[in-house]
Amino acid sequence: MKLLRYGEVGSERPGLLDADGTIRDLSAHVTDIGGKTLDPASLAALAKLDPKSLPAVSGSPRLGACVA
Repeated sequence: MKLLRYGEVGSERPGLLDADGTIRDLSAHVTDIGGKTLDPASLAALAKLDPKSLPAVSGSPRLGACVA
């Protein structure tokens, strides 16, 4: 699992890249990738998520800066 941000400049959303290369939407779990999201407890909680349970992002969205 790789964390990422995707979407238009200034409107990026948090996501992850799953093992199959599909971008999954993380916005139901975190508001953005940065700060508190990157502390050990938050990363551990994200690691427990099943990527397949997250909504797949359609199309080929722009990938933004990795950290807000």
